[in-house]
Amino acid sequence: MTAGATDCVLRASDVAKQYRKPFTNRRVDAVLGVSFEVQRGEIFGFLGPNGAGKTTTIKMLTGLVAATRGTMEILGVPAPAPAAMARVGFLPENPYVYPYLTPREFVSMCARLSGLRGAALDPAVARAIDRVHMREAIDRPARTLSKGMMQRVALAAAIAHDPELLILDEPMSGLDPVGRKEVRDLIVEERARGRTVFFSSHILSDVELLCDRVCILRKGKVVVAGSLRDLLSAGKRRSEITIARADAALCKSLSALANASRVVGDALVMEVEGDDAVRAILEGALAGGGRVESVVARRETLEDLFVREAF
Repeated sequence: MTAGATDCVLRASDVAKQYRKPFTNRRVDAVLGVSFEVQRGEIFGFLGPNGAGKTTTIKMLTGLVAATRGTMEILGVPAPAPAAMARVGFLPENPYVYPYLTPREFVSMCARLSGLRGAALDPAVARAIDRVHMREAIDRPARTLSKGMMQRVALAAAIAHDPELLILDEPMSGLDPVGRKEVRDLIVEERARGRTVFFSSHILSDVELLCDRVCILRKGKVVVAGSLRDLLSAGKRRSEITIARADAALCKSLSALANASRVVGDALVMEVEGDDAVRAILEGALAGGGRVESVVARRETLEDLFVREAF
């Protein structure tokens, strides 16, 4: 195996899933040939609007549903396979914690199912529960816990056996701002320990803050994939220009040069793309008797990219 191959911990090649509706037997394509790779030690964001195929793809990777076509590998092993999944920590989109078990009992059960045994079991369980800040509820029945607390317990179950790869489907779901920060910190800690994290999320600010690379799905297909830094710097430079003392004629002529414009009090505020557009507006404003109040450069955000490509 080449060095490059060993650096790829998760690979999907032309993976598709087709369902048949009951009664009508009509075919429904949930995923239409998705391909991507996740490299060792990175945080990879898997994005898309509702119904894009994210959770279905994750279910195929983890063996919860069978792929219609395509190939998958996890940690160099064809997926899904028990040998690979024993080295994976998985948090599903809607985790179910048995209501009659305590967090200690539930996390211990999941760790044993992942192969953790003997004297290492109890310390690993306690350590995982501490990391998700659930020590005070470690022996409370799960039925008494809130949705956010349940999410933390399920995350503890995903990390208890010290997996090489974490697959997290909406890990911030149900968490308050403090809980989201704690999960973000945990994800960063996992990468610092050499682990790889693959997660889906609708909270784009968290993805932009955490991820090295992203993949965006739309209607079951990959529409954007690559380094987050490269993707956000690839677009044209955007600026917001504010011109004061702009009469109706000047507003009309300048607005024709802008991507968007609005009047705020006695000022005209415009959004433009590219240095040429900035130069043309400034020259037009000065020639028309306007006063330049500000020119503010705006970088493209992940939300800008997502809205443009995913819908």
